Amino acid sequence: MNIYAYILVMAAVSYLLRVLPLTLIRRPIKNRFIRSFLYYVPYVTLAVMTFPAMVNEAASPLSGIIALIAGILLAWIGANMFTVAISCCGIVFILELILTHLS
Repeated sequence: MNIYAYILVMAAVSYLLRVLPLTLIRRPIKNRFIRSFLYYVPYVTLAVMTFPAMVNEAASPLSGIIALIAGILLAWIGANMFTVAISCCGIVFILELILTHLS
């Protein structure tokens, strides 16, 4: 098949997904359910991409799970995203060092 056709279809779909909402929805959304849904979509998408990677990409799933729990606790008490990310990375790093020395 022609690769340019694939690229053209991909570009058209990407363009339509961005333009159609702007052209079809002219007034503010007042439905409480839809507004709530649209508010949480970016957070859910980020969580779906991040959480499995935290657990599966570490050499030991245990260190990923512990870092995940620590990150949730830090976010719960109000730490900003940078602090949570650095803390989780540090926890995985330290736990991986400990686990490699123990085995």
